[in-house]
Amino acid sequence: MQNTENIFILDKTNSIASQFIAELRDIHVQTDRMRFRRNMERLGEILAYEVSKSFPYEPIDVQTPLGIDRSMRIAESPVLITIMRAGLPLYQGFLNYFDRADSGFIGAYRKKGNKDEVEIAMHYVAANNIDGRNVILIDPMLATGSSLVRAYQGLLKNGNPAQIHIVAAIASVPGVEYIAQNVPDCKFWLGALDPELDDRFYIIPGLGDAGDLSYGPKI
Repeated sequence: MQNTENIFILDKTNSIASQFIAELRDIHVQTDRMRFRRNMERLGEILAYEVSKSFPYEPIDVQTPLGIDRSMRIAESPVLITIMRAGLPLYQGFLNYFDRADSGFIGAYRKKGNKDEVEIAMHYVAANNIDGRNVILIDPMLATGSSLVRAYQGLLKNGNPAQIHIVAAIASVPGVEYIAQNVPDCKFWLGALDPELDDRFYIIPGLGDAGDLSYGPKI
């Protein structure tokens, strides 16, 4: 990858988040759905903390029992938008921290097609006014990047955002490059960045299907 200025990768520095990512990947731990969802939520909380450092803040006076403290608060809460169903646990981690945020939801999935391309179906969009707002697009697995680009394009009817933040637990290098080419000036906040996709467009080594691991296999 050529330009990494707008890419934050959490597991580049050792922290408890590295353990959560390892457990998300581990086929033996994945059998516990509740732990998988909770680890994804924890990762969302840690990434939300990191994203929060990039926002503008404003001073406020807070009355304590003993006096006045000059504190800081986020000038405006972001808009959280997630891809259902897989994105819900990671989204919940963000909502735990940005608890006053507006939230939007997009129903998108891969259509079954030929092995040379992925076709994304998007039938449900419930989103807020995003004009001039910080928008956080949340999808646990950023594989080809097609679903997030389609989501971004569909959201533009709701306004022109001040900044798009792309969040994923695990992303692929090809997916990040594709989004960077199609979503202007976006910032990436990733748990981990994996090198490639297989011939079914799954991230390698990745962790499998985050939606199925959270909620059970689809029919």
